[in-house]
Amino acid sequence: MKICFYSPYLPTHFGGGEKHLFDVALIAAQSHQVKIAISDRLVAASGLQSIKRSYQQFLGCSLDSLSFISTPLGSKKSFLHKLWWTKQFDGLYYVSDGSLFFSLAQHNYLHLQVPFSNSMSALIDRLKLLNWDSKNTNSVFTKQVIERYWPTTIDAVINPMVDLDEFKSDRPQKKPYILSVGRFFRQLHSKRQDVLVEAFKSLRSKYPKETKEWQLILVGSVEDTDYFEEIVATSHNLPIVIKTDVNRAELVKLYQQSSIYWHATGYHIDQAKEPTKVEHFGISTLEAMAAGMVPVVQAKGGQLEILTGALAELGWLELEECVGITQRLITDQPYRANMVKLASDRAENFSKPRFIQQVNDLFNQD
Repeated sequence: MKICFYSPYLPTHFGGGEKHLFDVALIAAQSHQVKIAISDRLVAASGLQSIKRSYQQFLGCSLDSLSFISTPLGSKKSFLHKLWWTKQFDGLYYVSDGSLFFSLAQHNYLHLQVPFSNSMSALIDRLKLLNWDSKNTNSVFTKQVIERYWPTTIDAVINPMVDLDEFKSDRPQKKPYILSVGRFFRQLHSKRQDVLVEAFKSLRSKYPKETKEWQLILVGSVEDTDYFEEIVATSHNLPIVIKTDVNRAELVKLYQQSSIYWHATGYHIDQAKEPTKVEHFGISTLEAMAAGMVPVVQAKGGQLEILTGALAELGWLELEECVGITQRLITDQPYRANMVKLASDRAENFSKPRFIQQVNDLFNQD
């Protein structure tokens, strides 16, 4: 089949959702002809080859098996022009930003990575939903929210994958690092680095002797300059390292070196009222676990699907809980070693072979 992948988040976003899209596309490309479509208006500003290079650097792998093309989707061109453009494909895989459009591709695959709670009850929206004959989400959490608010049924949950070999090979000695990975932005499901800085301050204040050698490392691209500058200011004179330009190899090394993983998305958010503001799944948490780190994360949204069994006790809601759990992990070595083992074992449930099978099943349903 000739399959086109389109996401309105490309080429301006570089996060877990984009990694998930390219992971699906690269596997599909092993059996199909795959195109990555970028909106005309954005291609003009950057150029397709430049966009491709940026994502290769972000992912740390070649994208030569994918063809990057321009599309009228996402532009101001006419409805008919856009509709006719979709007809050339056997399959169209669309990562929705909460909006829908009609497609004349033979097979239409809708991927929902955000738990949208907007209404889709209008007749035109219902007709659009019917046009997408296969719908999947990145987590059970997203699936449940979508099915609650949209008049549709999700056919499959395809969790992001973690390549276990990428993180386990040549793993260096662990260091006293607390790591958090996520873009710096204030809107929607903000990674709440501000909360993590406050938690680190509290941790050092309450347990100065135990945390003397420990550092907090914040990694992520900057999407909100004002918010980022606030984080830099509040981190002043603390052993906090902020990295905003890290390639995939450098990120993997940080995962391998670090001991504890922090994540605060959804802090003080009522997920029943604002599901988009909590973590939709949490691929960075999973990667940290695969690299032998212990996750100490907000117990909300898709994170709960990762922290099962005894790992659930590592979830927290209030800042004091985060500090207390972290202090125990720092001072109780047998406890931490046990949690490392449990986390590593859990990560294996999201392995690449399992993911490959799910993607192949998706595109070979006929």
